[in-house]
Amino acid sequence: MSRRVAIIGVGWYGFRPVVEEASFREMMFEAAVRAYEDAGGINPRTDVDAFASCQEDFWEGIAIADEFAPEPIGGTLRPVFTTPGDGLQCVASAYMLIKTGQFDIVVAESHAKPSDIVSMHEIMLFAMDPITVRAINMPNYHALAALEAQAYMSRYNVPREALAYVVAKDKRNALLNERASYGANVTVDDVLNSPYVVSPLTKLDIAPFVDAAAVVVLASEDVAKRYTDTPIWIDGIHWVTEDPSLEYHSWEFPMHALKAAEAAYKMAGISDPIKELNFAEIDSRYSFKELQFIEALKLAPVGEAHKLMLEGTFDRDGLFPVNPSGGALGEGVPLEVHGLARLIDAVLQLRGEAGRAQLSKAERAVIHSWRGVPTTTSVVAVLSR
Repeated sequence: MSRRVAIIGVGWYGFRPVVEEASFREMMFEAAVRAYEDAGGINPRTDVDAFASCQEDFWEGIAIADEFAPEPIGGTLRPVFTTPGDGLQCVASAYMLIKTGQFDIVVAESHAKPSDIVSMHEIMLFAMDPITVRAINMPNYHALAALEAQAYMSRYNVPREALAYVVAKDKRNALLNERASYGANVTVDDVLNSPYVVSPLTKLDIAPFVDAAAVVVLASEDVAKRYTDTPIWIDGIHWVTEDPSLEYHSWEFPMHALKAAEAAYKMAGISDPIKELNFAEIDSRYSFKELQFIEALKLAPVGEAHKLMLEGTFDRDGLFPVNPSGGALGEGVPLEVHGLARLIDAVLQLRGEAGRAQLSKAERAVIHSWRGVPTTTSVVAVLSR
């Protein structure tokens, strides 16, 4: 259990509003080919001990959709298991398998084609509590996030300017990211003057969807060094699911993210994240969520993130860059792939391969993913080079 676990390869395909040329299975194949080449040319049929796929049947519109997972990623007739959750949960599962000492190389995969989904609103409603929420048949499922935003902003006196700053910062960062489809040179005033989708959220405050597939190759320490000179170590990883009932859920603060961060930091030996880490890639599918998660990851005191945000602390050239890739607001949300998107962006930074988005100092990072409304699950990981 003492041996370390490294990320030795990453691959992706898509990250566009619509991927017309490939099915979700073909996207998985393309991402896998790139990941295996990035991992030193490993052969999935002979070198990989197990495969983990994170997906939901709802998104594919096919019952038992995980039957389509093994073949595109080279896992036919091999151990392949499925987790109905975010891609980072598959990374956590792969991490645990390797830590047992019974597995040396494990592959984590996730994919999504939201452009194929014609019933997104109905699926979101179906995911909600069948007694207290689904029966309301709300015309806009973003209303739940808007209620959380109102509660958070009211409790901590957060101005709308802080939400608008998050949007402007992330979309500006995304202009430097080759995978980001939604980079833009928007200003705080542009966001404030946009019409509401549901108050206090405008269209710019809500990350749009993208089609994407991502594959990550993990290996034990001794094996990793045979395949790469630039392993990225997973120093800590944890996930937490809060009470799913909206009656008992905290609307003002994401306790699931806080508890996951505390456990991941403990594993990684982190006591002061703002001093011991260099940057963060965190969920920002709603602008206010970036502020909440900054606080939950202990990068700012609770209720104070908006002040530091407006001071430029979390800019890419600030004291502690948050989402230098542009995050979900800049890259888009590829459903279950979102956590792997955050991980890939962090891995490239730590390797010094982020291109124009590269930070001047990137040695250790925290990444985070949340599954979106109406879920209360967060995954947090600490990575180092």
